[in-house]
Amino acid sequence: MPTISTGDKVLVTGANGFIAVWVVRKFLEKGYAVRGSVRSADKGKFLKEMFKSYGDKFELVVVEDITKEGAFDEAVKGVDAIAHTASPFYLDAASVDELIGPAVNGTTCILKSAAKNGQGVKRIVITSSCASVVEVGNDKVFTEKDWNELAIKEVKEQGDEASGLAKYFASKTLAEKAAWEFYEKNKSDVKWDLAVLNPPFVFGPIIHDVKGVDSLNTSARQWHDTVLVDGKPKDFLTTQGESWIDVRDVAEAHVLALEKEAAGGERIIISEGSFVWQDWIDAANSLSPSPIPSHTPLPVGYPGAGRTAKPPVVYDTAKEKRILDLKYHTKEETTRDILADFEKRGW
Repeated sequence: MPTISTGDKVLVTGANGFIAVWVVRKFLEKGYAVRGSVRSADKGKFLKEMFKSYGDKFELVVVEDITKEGAFDEAVKGVDAIAHTASPFYLDAASVDELIGPAVNGTTCILKSAAKNGQGVKRIVITSSCASVVEVGNDKVFTEKDWNELAIKEVKEQGDEASGLAKYFASKTLAEKAAWEFYEKNKSDVKWDLAVLNPPFVFGPIIHDVKGVDSLNTSARQWHDTVLVDGKPKDFLTTQGESWIDVRDVAEAHVLALEKEAAGGERIIISEGSFVWQDWIDAANSLSPSPIPSHTPLPVGYPGAGRTAKPPVVYDTAKEKRILDLKYHTKEETTRDILADFEKRGW
């Protein structure tokens, strides 16, 4: 299957999101043209200003409802590839449909539109999540062959009474399953192939439009409240965590997943490694001079406890190394850049 090359045009859905803005920036920096979709013209103003130096290499299209049949029919015309990042991420959904509907329907809608009107599309990369891979409480090394069936089971049995975590995990799992199902059913009739990226927690500096700490995306807010707000209990800091990746590495992975032929038809876990929350506190305190002098002293928690902690989750990233070969940011690099950003914003 042919891959894209510099100068081609990429549609990035949900272009104003935490990950998506970095994806847009990375494609533009590498010489691609980008069409970004947003849900309203107002949400695109920030992006127009940010990327105005790229002139007509960056354009915006409004897709008000990504779950509506035919929503992307016009947006996919004339593009060479699609990076579908648009999907809700929060852990306090009151109802199952609040998350699962937009996640599943948004994903199938972009694929249907690409099948119908995306004559020039060569590949689609979907931003899924390790939420569709991992099963909480299952002590094993997770690979791309694993699916989070536990979350789907909990949601089916408990409905709206299921935990917020299960609702989110199920939404990502069902959306990704729907994508693969659609592709397998229609791959003989379309000219494009599919690649899926599965990142765990995504951390890093923020370049999307955020008014304050209270409007941070879920992962960034949890990082902020853990590293900068004292008083987290020892059990949380030394046993709770997951795996992680820097948002800039996620953006790089999207470019590589469209460029590298071997990524076609693959589900790829992208992860720097495991962490417990104490690791991030230690990383912040290891930096000298501090990138956030307004917060002195920083919380210290239980220094060094992460070095002897059992990794909460372990993923096998052999496929990523073989196909994408990402050069990951370290915890210290990511921490320095996050804190410097927070300092500049007065947080």
